[in-house]
Amino acid sequence: MSIHEDHIERAYHLARLALDQGEQPFSALLTINGEVLFECINRVNSSGDLTRHPEIDVLRRGSVELGREKLKKATLYASTEPCAMCSGALYWSGISRLVYGCPTETLASIAGARLVVPCRKLFAKGRRRIEVIGPVLPEAGADIHQAFWDAQSGQQ
Repeated sequence: MSIHEDHIERAYHLARLALDQGEQPFSALLTINGEVLFECINRVNSSGDLTRHPEIDVLRRGSVELGREKLKKATLYASTEPCAMCSGALYWSGISRLVYGCPTETLASIAGARLVVPCRKLFAKGRRRIEVIGPVLPEAGADIHQAFWDAQSGQQ
């Protein structure tokens, strides 16, 4: 198993923990040289703050605790391809690499999302390059989302 697969597996584990805590199944890790420095799960439900996506939280923590220069050397791992808001934050953070699990198109087909913007398309509009690796182990991420969104539709 590659380092990317290892970190995405960890992100999927955290996404399942988010579910156990009443959150939607999303998570993010921030690494430098393969070492996980910070992990965050979705906190939208528990905080009441719609911007508490794990990518935003991990970037916020990284920028405060590491500083901008170290953050530029970091890789962000996301259980699911970041939304447009999180992709924008990732771009402005200076991070040069993103690795994600479940693609946004898969999430959209499962959850019925209305704003589907693959991060590569958004990053292509910027002046600096961000390396994007993914999807990594997408079937496992799709299974997590399918179970969650099926349960949600059963509750309505």
